[in-house]
Amino acid sequence: MAKLAQGTKYRGSIHDFPDFDPSQDAETLYNAMKGFGSDKEAILELITSRSNRQRQEICQNYKSLYGKDLIADLKYELTGKFERLIVGLMRPPAYSDAKEIKDAISGIGTDEKCLIEILASRTNEQIHQLVAAYKDAYERDLEADVIGDTSGHFQKMLVVLLQGTREDDDVVSEDLVQQDVQDLYEAGELKWGTDEAQFIYILGNRSKQHLRLVFDEYLKTTGKPIEASIRGELSGDFEKLMLAVVKCIRSTPEYFAERLFKAMKGLGTRDNTLIRIMVSRSELDILDVREIFRTKYEKSLYSMIKNDTSGEYKKTLLKLCGGDDDAAGKFFPEAAQVAYQMWELSAVARVEAKGTVHPAGDFNPDADAKALRKAMKGLGTDEDTIIDIITHRSNAQRQQIRQTFKSHFGRDLMADLKSELSGDLARLILGLMMPPAHYDAKQLKKAMEGAGTDEKALIEILATRTNAEIRAINEAYKEDYHMSLEDALSSDTSGLFKRILISLATGNREEGEDRDRVREDAQVAAEILEMADTSSGDRSSLETRFMMILCTRSYQHLRRVFQEFVKMTNYDVEHTIKKGMSGDVRDVFVAIVQSVKNKPLFFADKLYKSMKGAGTEEKTLTRIMVSRSEIDLLNIRREFIEKYDKSLHQAIEGDTSGHFLKALLAVCGGKD
Repeated sequence: MAKLAQGTKYRGSIHDFPDFDPSQDAETLYNAMKGFGSDKEAILELITSRSNRQRQEICQNYKSLYGKDLIADLKYELTGKFERLIVGLMRPPAYSDAKEIKDAISGIGTDEKCLIEILASRTNEQIHQLVAAYKDAYERDLEADVIGDTSGHFQKMLVVLLQGTREDDDVVSEDLVQQDVQDLYEAGELKWGTDEAQFIYILGNRSKQHLRLVFDEYLKTTGKPIEASIRGELSGDFEKLMLAVVKCIRSTPEYFAERLFKAMKGLGTRDNTLIRIMVSRSELDILDVREIFRTKYEKSLYSMIKNDTSGEYKKTLLKLCGGDDDAAGKFFPEAAQVAYQMWELSAVARVEAKGTVHPAGDFNPDADAKALRKAMKGLGTDEDTIIDIITHRSNAQRQQIRQTFKSHFGRDLMADLKSELSGDLARLILGLMMPPAHYDAKQLKKAMEGAGTDEKALIEILATRTNAEIRAINEAYKEDYHMSLEDALSSDTSGLFKRILISLATGNREEGEDRDRVREDAQVAAEILEMADTSSGDRSSLETRFMMILCTRSYQHLRRVFQEFVKMTNYDVEHTIKKGMSGDVRDVFVAIVQSVKNKPLFFADKLYKSMKGAGTEEKTLTRIMVSRSEIDLLNIRREFIEKYDKSLHQAIEGDTSGHFLKALLAVCGGKD
């Protein structure tokens, strides 16, 4: 079992086995591998119920009793992922890390993700043990091997981490915190180019406690989290390494929860990553990793492993996991702390929204109108020219082109485009040609047309638009469809869901933050979500008050309310809404909360879901790409690659085709 720091509670899933008898265990394993075939069940049961220290004793006794190497026998008897997992458990932790790093830098190519994961997450003591184990196992110097296989600033930071000289958490100097914030700011945001050496020195050497204060102060000073500056100033593997260091400084268990999720999501499983993390954290902090995993991804680590693996490999991983949090249905203290910090980050961040489509320089509406007319004249259509012009002009410039087209040719450009284009490409190009408010109005109208209602589209638009955008949509709806948006919503929806949508459609969100009302509003949320001990009103009255809070309070105010809610109940409001509500009411409240928390991430999630699995939700994909292209699509791209480990560009490329693909990629604006 891992050695604990004084006063630290053990958070591993593997414990010392009581009444441990290494000779008896060695005999059991020998018998399990004797003769034809092997008793895999007996092997996994024994090894997963012994601590690493006890396994080393078993290895020694096995050699004494049988004159054979236990790990060599296990390698011979077992195969594939199960063999890698069992053998990984049999090695001392430092030697297991050494083997992973040796594999990462051997042969053609380097597994940078493995290097980053291990060196960014280990303590000073673990690093020193790793370096010694590498020297002992391979008779080579780890630092020299890393230098020989990497380059640039990425290499320099790895070498700094390999020293294992991060300062202890005991002493934190407020003056030094301020100085480090200033140095990082001047090295990145304020400098032409970037002084990478400052980032390397500060992030590679300062204590975790000190750096957490630096990150908090950096956010207050610059209005953006340190992660945003790293993404903006650094690139490639160096950027990924620095982001991993920051994540581990903030919360090592959260870093591993994210790594595990990414290892199992989508098609295929990254088994090497899954094995490495489950082995290395099983006697350290896997319980904390489990808690955060359950909170962030709304499913237990246990259930995801169960659905993503099979056979003895699955059984062994589940033993290491140590339990199914879905069965308990709990929201854990560690997870509540993470939720509180997340709302604090959301409350103080001032991230600049950036689109991907900008006004064209040397804009000539006359030339554009003529080029578009030529592209649509005669037999066939020149889609490439249409895409190139329309995706590289701002919406205001497109309106000028429309006007010029009509003046020159006496024709309606929209009608011509509709006649010449078809399918998904037509929807995208025509969407880009419409003024934003009229486009949103049309999407709302379509969501309420015909049999059935597209509640998801209604929620997506009304829960995310600003007051000014909502008012413009109301005017456009009235102008285009000769009825009010409120009347349309009233006739097509019902109950509390209708009232919520109508409230959102008024565009009357308050400005600023009312500190005096924060706790009162959090109390209403706690009561309606049945998290409070007492109730100050009947259910219907509480529903109305909760609706009013979510639909009319400013984003700034709501962030503080949701933070207070965590403090008051030890639960996150989004988690609680999902658990305690249902149907469209739940979906619209969740959308509001997610938009308040991080609007670009809300849209990144929507885009990911529109393209994952069999088939593509082209309408959702088009609607978001069109509506966010000049607002915050660049921010959405950054959230997408951060959460899903692939760029929006890659996702679009893998899920669409032809001219529709080309137009989407032009709007996307970059590969990241």
